[in-house]
Amino acid sequence: MTKPPLTLYLAAPRGFCAGVERAIKIVEMAIEKWGAPVYVRHEIVHNRYVVDDLRDKGAVFVEELDEAPDDRPVIFSAHGVPKSVPAEARAREMVYVDATCPLVSKVHIEAERHHQNGLQMVMIGHAGHPETLGTMGQLPDGEVLLVETVADVAEIAPRDPERLAFITQTTLSVDDTVDIVAALKERFPAIVGPHKEDICYATTNRQEAVKAMAPNCDAMLVVGAPNSSNSKRLVEVGSKAGCRYSQLVQRATDIDWRALDGIESLGVTAGASAPEVLIDEVVDAFRDRYDVRVELVETAVETVEFKVPRALREPVRA
Repeated sequence: MTKPPLTLYLAAPRGFCAGVERAIKIVEMAIEKWGAPVYVRHEIVHNRYVVDDLRDKGAVFVEELDEAPDDRPVIFSAHGVPKSVPAEARAREMVYVDATCPLVSKVHIEAERHHQNGLQMVMIGHAGHPETLGTMGQLPDGEVLLVETVADVAEIAPRDPERLAFITQTTLSVDDTVDIVAALKERFPAIVGPHKEDICYATTNRQEAVKAMAPNCDAMLVVGAPNSSNSKRLVEVGSKAGCRYSQLVQRATDIDWRALDGIESLGVTAGASAPEVLIDEVVDAFRDRYDVRVELVETAVETVEFKVPRALREPVRA
């Protein structure tokens, strides 16, 4: 039977960012250096396939530090951790490696600098997300006010409206954040913003690629995990950019083929913690059912690389 034709627009950039690649490499190098098991506080990145692969290699994932023994190395996830976590690790004399993405660490440093200058922080982010918890945990309780929406801006009660600064989670929707920042500046004209935008290059680049291809797509699939903030934002960006069906899938087995019946064009992208093997899996699933013509939609070329911590590059001391 003849397969129906399908134009498959493949976003570039897509998938792994430099921070995710660094975090995964940190776990692999830690296992190689110290042997298994190596403990990891929280999922190193938000992707089940990646986590399962590292678990097979000898990583043990725990939610809190008290689940890890004192005598085995522990790694902190790419999302960052509150200051209390490394403090506890030091108190227990644990060997630990911080895999926090350097761009998240930049936001932590920024928050501390503003705090030292006497400013109270407003954080634009998602309540309960590990990155938000980690960033808010850099400062004493009450020093960071969280806003998730424009409506939240009207509800916060800073101690001094003239002494405020704002920071953002690195994986937010660029467009949504612009509206929240505008509301903050309207209500608090003296508020201080980041020296450079907090939303990371990879989040911005992936969203721009989705915006470029969405108007040409009958449907769009974002390969990523349901607990991945940047992946969920890509789904939202696709819908807002004009794609009538924009959905998140973890694997090819999650594709709702009935919902895609009759499509002639499809956009495929992936969140920053989704490996290329899962993207290939989705593309191959469409090749099985359609006569696929792939078109690359490239809006940026990424060359960013982050070094792993020195502790992993040094030999084990006798």
